Amino acid sequence: MSDPIKFGTDGWRAVIAREYTFANLERVAQAYADFLLERSPSPSVVIGYDRRFQSELFAPRAAEVLAGNGARVSLFAEAVPTPLISWAVKELKADGGVVITASHNSADFNGFKIKAPWGGSAAPETTRAVEELVDAQPPKRASGSIEPDTAKLAPAVESYRQQIASYVDLERLRGARGTVIVDPMHGSGGDWVESFLSGGELKVETIRGYRDPLFGGVNPEPIDSNLGALKTRVSETNALVGLATDGDADRVGAVNEHGETMNMHQVVPLVLLHLVRERKMTGGIVRTFSQSVLLKRIAASVNLPIHETPIGFKYIADLMLKDDILIGAEESGGIGVKGHIPERDGILNSLLFLEAIVTAGVTPSEMLAKLHREFGEFHFGRKDLHVEPGPGQQLVEDLARNPPSQLASYLVTGVETMDGTKLLFDDESWLLFRQSGTEPVLRVYSEATSIEKTEALLSAGEDLAGVL
Repeated sequence: MSDPIKFGTDGWRAVIAREYTFANLERVAQAYADFLLERSPSPSVVIGYDRRFQSELFAPRAAEVLAGNGARVSLFAEAVPTPLISWAVKELKADGGVVITASHNSADFNGFKIKAPWGGSAAPETTRAVEELVDAQPPKRASGSIEPDTAKLAPAVESYRQQIASYVDLERLRGARGTVIVDPMHGSGGDWVESFLSGGELKVETIRGYRDPLFGGVNPEPIDSNLGALKTRVSETNALVGLATDGDADRVGAVNEHGETMNMHQVVPLVLLHLVRERKMTGGIVRTFSQSVLLKRIAASVNLPIHETPIGFKYIADLMLKDDILIGAEESGGIGVKGHIPERDGILNSLLFLEAIVTAGVTPSEMLAKLHREFGEFHFGRKDLHVEPGPGQQLVEDLARNPPSQLASYLVTGVETMDGTKLLFDDESWLLFRQSGTEPVLRVYSEATSIEKTEALLSAGEDLAGVL
């Protein structure tokens, strides 16, 4: 029997050479081809890939299947950031896109992301429809290999660069004094951020910029446990800030001037305030279920509407398409901003956060201290526990039905179940349990009014999961 194909929050991901094989990739590509053919007799598709093991071989194979079904395929010749591929889909008015990537997952994973015509993550309805079409018919491949379509894609690459250059004040950034360390974590971000900043007074250094399919032995996710090299280099050089992107460069991470990781519960509110107060921009604010309480408080302060969605950037993208949205953000580093495609973009958001720092004229830690003085002090933490989907989801459901009356000596005052199970406390602190949709991981998140309370809640959450 064929392996079951299940789509998670952002496409299909699986372990290379176990479930992620050429045969299974062909099954998924055929399902996507069937989906597109239901809507167009000759659909056009942009295909790109990241720097993972054999991504440069998996992408042409997907292209062969799509071309074998009559699709007009434009294949990138090298690994590029996912947001560039999304941009190319929109610029070329393609019917869709495919990115061969497992984003921030560990090196043994690869994946198949679907991009919508508007240049963003496919809607849940799309991924469900594609999943239902798996094995509807056997894969059909083109008779010959598919060559990269560099000539057709080159204008889209150039227009993407122009878009980034026009969105941020590059002249101001290049003229700033100090050092910035950029860490693409061996992913497809490569030297993209540095390429926008070089040539001025600002000193820019890229570390871990070369391809390593093992990502230096860490997951290519820009969170504290994986940013040791960036934290060390920022401290060694007395840099103003360190900027990181994940494996396919659609997420962003940061390290402050002390070599301390800044999480997205800190970075996103600072970017939001920069957009509202310095750029005078308006629009709704979207936060996913695991994002910060601070976004609610800032939205109320500046009289902007706040929206909350399940975890997954596709939900943010859906709102950005329907409404006037200023910024949408998720805890894992995905940020979308007004005036750009409805997509996470680690390249743009690295530069935008640097613009916020340079404009503020103070260090990142001073910016954060000011934020806390104005809107209250909240601290965030997360634990990723290796738990198989069945037991993990059962715990999440049990907590929703029978939540504890208190945890770590703190009274539980409410429960929310939009995406996982979130236990609420009387000072707006919270603890969230959520089984990953893309890997065997139970994520336990907490945001609380002190570091000590955050750590206590996370430890209590880990103890609950420890019975599995």
